[in-house]
Amino acid sequence: MDISLLVPVLFGWIAGLFINYASDVLPITRQFSQPACANCQTAFSWTEYLTLRACHHCRTRRSLRTWIVQFATVASILYLWLYPPNGLGLLLSLIVLTYFGIITVIDLEHRLILHPTSAFGAILGLIAGTYLHSRINDNGLLIGLGMSLLGGLFGFGVMFVLYQIGALVARMRARRMQAAGQPDDEEEALGGGDVYLLGVLGLMLGWPFIFNAFIIGVISGGLISLLFIIALFVQRRYSSEALMTFIPYGPYFILGAMYVLFL
Repeated sequence: MDISLLVPVLFGWIAGLFINYASDVLPITRQFSQPACANCQTAFSWTEYLTLRACHHCRTRRSLRTWIVQFATVASILYLWLYPPNGLGLLLSLIVLTYFGIITVIDLEHRLILHPTSAFGAILGLIAGTYLHSRINDNGLLIGLGMSLLGGLFGFGVMFVLYQIGALVARMRARRMQAAGQPDDEEEALGGGDVYLLGVLGLMLGWPFIFNAFIIGVISGGLISLLFIIALFVQRRYSSEALMTFIPYGPYFILGAMYVLFL
């Protein structure tokens, strides 16, 4: 075994710890704070938390997500180490990958894209997009900056239009629920965070790469939605309410961005 592979494994494990930590505390406290048990809310000591121990109070073990994130991050960074991306370079790719992990986990678990993560993502995206496009054909920083901003404008603009369409669908859904005597759960087809996220991805990928990531995200999200509908029919659980269930779309756009950047 090549001992140098221990370096990306270590970086991957640390990045996984940070993704899990941010995903545990940011949706709850909106800041970097002391992590607590999801079951009894007892605060972890840092030693307990970083060594992935069970809660000392209620003995609840760490979630399956914790372990999936740890090993998936190690595998991803090991891949980047063995096959360095041509565009962003290794260090910037590691930061981007960690950011993607935080956004994906929080959105899947809470259907939430936080404004502070979007603000940080905009800065990271502008740096990454400018660097990426400045290296293409030796364009230089000014052209790289322009392509990054153009991508951000496209991503934000397209998603803003879709957000307005989604708001119309959500209002129709709310009226159906009220007609059926059910309270409005205020679900949104697309959240405002999705608009900011695609703007961030647009800055990061620049034009025209954001268009490719957008199409991949729409297709992959559509396929998952189709499989969900098929599963409902197979299980005979279909109804107008079930068919109006909304899915988090952020992870699918991130999937498209990852494909464009790293694959």
